[in-house]
Amino acid sequence: MISRFITILFILIISIEMNAQQNLIRAFQPPNVVNKIPYGNNPQTGRYVQTKDAKIYYEVYGKGQPIVLLHGGLFGSTVEFADFIDQLKQNYQVIAISTRGHGKSELGKEPLTLEQRANDAMTVINAVTKDSVIVLGFSDGGYSAYRLGAMYPERVKKMIVIGAGEIRPGFREFKFTAKQAMEMDKPFWEQQLKLMPEPNRVEDLFTQVANCYNNVTVSQSLLSTIKCPVLVMAGDKDDGNPVERVVSAARFIPNHQISIIPNTGHGCHNDNFPAAWASIEPFLKK
Repeated sequence: MISRFITILFILIISIEMNAQQNLIRAFQPPNVVNKIPYGNNPQTGRYVQTKDAKIYYEVYGKGQPIVLLHGGLFGSTVEFADFIDQLKQNYQVIAISTRGHGKSELGKEPLTLEQRANDAMTVINAVTKDSVIVLGFSDGGYSAYRLGAMYPERVKKMIVIGAGEIRPGFREFKFTAKQAMEMDKPFWEQQLKLMPEPNRVEDLFTQVANCYNNVTVSQSLLSTIKCPVLVMAGDKDDGNPVERVVSAARFIPNHQISIIPNTGHGCHNDNFPAAWASIEPFLKK
């Protein structure tokens, strides 16, 4: 009996480790791709829309209520939402946008701002549907989602925001460089540089993101204007966006719910997708 229990326990441990490794691969997608569908670089469903100063790339999957995915910044790409796309496209029309300067989207000529990224998203939305949409944003995409919901309340039906807390100048100084990023994850950046229409501007991208976040404010004045229901989610071990700031941001939103995923970091949906989905699914269906 004890021997059988130990065997089962060993199998469970191996299964958990394999799932963790797979989530890591799916989050960053190095050359040994796990996904059968190359999210973020799929010629069968990829499209472009022209904004004022940049071509923005996006992909559409499935049919039903439109749900827009806004990935994280710099190390972010559409593939970090692979598990979400796999799940959502069964019942929803998934619109996965590559943020300007990321993946196959151009960086453009104007400085990066949250308003600009919200307008990029709305341009894509208008190209796909005239309906109101659900928005799911992670990290940088979460901040863009907040702005999108505030600017276009009539077009945003619900929002799910992961890893995006209250932020003000001085809360977190951004000094990260492209060189440092490439040293941290060379396979990811080799892949991304091949997708980028302007790979020579990657340092410019880092500078613009730093300028944006070193000067941006996302607090009560913005969050209190969001009218739709918002599920705000975070990992309890997120060092970049501490739980306290995420909860503070959520409480400024009139119609909010909060979900904290235990023992996970910034990308809590990749660290423990089943737990994240268990919070998100009932919110979507309500």
